[in-house]
Amino acid sequence: MNYDVIVIGSGPGGYVAAIRASQLGLKVAVVEKENLGGICLNWGCIPTKSLLKSAQAFEYAKHAADYGVSISGEVKPDFGAMVQRSRGVADGMSKGIQFLFKKNKVESIFGWGKLAGKNTVEVTDDAGKKSTYTAKHIILATGARSRELPNLPQDGEKIIGYRKALTLDKQPESMVVVGSGAIGSEFAYFYHTIGTKVTLVEFMPTLVPNEDEEVAKQLERNFKKSKMAVMVSSSVESVDTSGDKCKVTIKTKKGQEVVEADIVLSAVGIAPNTEGIGLEEMGVETENGRVKVDEFYRTNVEGVYAIGDIVAGPALAHVASAEAITCVEKIAGMNPEPIDYSNIPGCTYTSPEVSSVGLTEAKAKEAGYEIKVGKFPYSASGKASAAGQKDGFVKLIFDAKYGELLGAHMIGGNVTEMIAEMVVAKKLEITGHELIKTIHPHPTMSEAVMEAAAAAYDEVIHI
Repeated sequence: MNYDVIVIGSGPGGYVAAIRASQLGLKVAVVEKENLGGICLNWGCIPTKSLLKSAQAFEYAKHAADYGVSISGEVKPDFGAMVQRSRGVADGMSKGIQFLFKKNKVESIFGWGKLAGKNTVEVTDDAGKKSTYTAKHIILATGARSRELPNLPQDGEKIIGYRKALTLDKQPESMVVVGSGAIGSEFAYFYHTIGTKVTLVEFMPTLVPNEDEEVAKQLERNFKKSKMAVMVSSSVESVDTSGDKCKVTIKTKKGQEVVEADIVLSAVGIAPNTEGIGLEEMGVETENGRVKVDEFYRTNVEGVYAIGDIVAGPALAHVASAEAITCVEKIAGMNPEPIDYSNIPGCTYTSPEVSSVGLTEAKAKEAGYEIKVGKFPYSASGKASAAGQKDGFVKLIFDAKYGELLGAHMIGGNVTEMIAEMVVAKKLEITGHELIKTIHPHPTMSEAVMEAAAAAYDEVIHI
């Protein structure tokens, strides 16, 4: 069968590409080997946020007395129910993609899709039957999987990746989490909060290494305050799984240390799914393991495009979706603006939450900017105090010469919802004084943005 566009993969890159293409009048099909919605909806962003919400609810219940609420009896987490709820949320989102495909007349083809010649896709279904389809434009959106280290091979039982961490049969008593990026930190927070003894190991000197150093230090303080074991500047050398428990040998600044745990969760990044999709046979160029594309996601092979985790750039769902729209609009003959990768927000859904966009203080200095830095603590926020979330701050970085916003870095309650304001401000090249004069509602946590801008210019009122 012939289409205008065939998309291989139905994650937040693939399904968005398909729907946008259909909206623009193109005949579209999506090839998916598993569940519609890809990793994000089924095994990533969505189910993890469900688990994190369960952990937060448990935390609130444990501290109900702090809010003047009396709960009789012991408050206990029900791990099985939490997992079941997360799977239900994920299933609901996947069904939502089915609805959107039907609404937008996008056809679904289930099986393993690969490039099989000019304008041709071969799909192998679960029974091994092969079918071929043709399209003028083929978009590769095959996503990524948990990366494995040679000294940390995943067996799916004692050494696991994030996917297995979502569906364990029972709550482990102890766990070592290797890697403190968003995935590692979120799982460490979830399991620690519901009572698992967690040791979080990070190779770099700070947690969440891509974040501003002050934010990273604050998160480390919060984790340690909650009695989580945190080991930075440390690396897992080996794991002995021969006994009942894993014996994890960890190299630290002070020497080697052995930590015993029921489970080791490897969260050391992702690997792109580029094998077996016909790249080599079609001569599609790759660079550093990812598909090489131009600013509109065209590969060196005419009619073949790639988006999301298999191309260079932040491996984030919202980036994949943005790339999808840009790619498809170019295919449809529109004139989309290329994505500005210096203005991509990042979020970590721990407690406290972490969010950021743009340059860190260190990166701004490295780039040669003379800067003004404004910081407003949550301890001075009326809304944060009322919510019982006084840990955290908003930190803004401005170019001292022109006043332009260079970066925003936040840690605290609701900051993953607040960061979008800073993305808009940065895109519009808003200056510090314009942000100061933008009236923010009171009492809100977002007032901290206005106050942080004022702090940069020695005009802050509430500290």
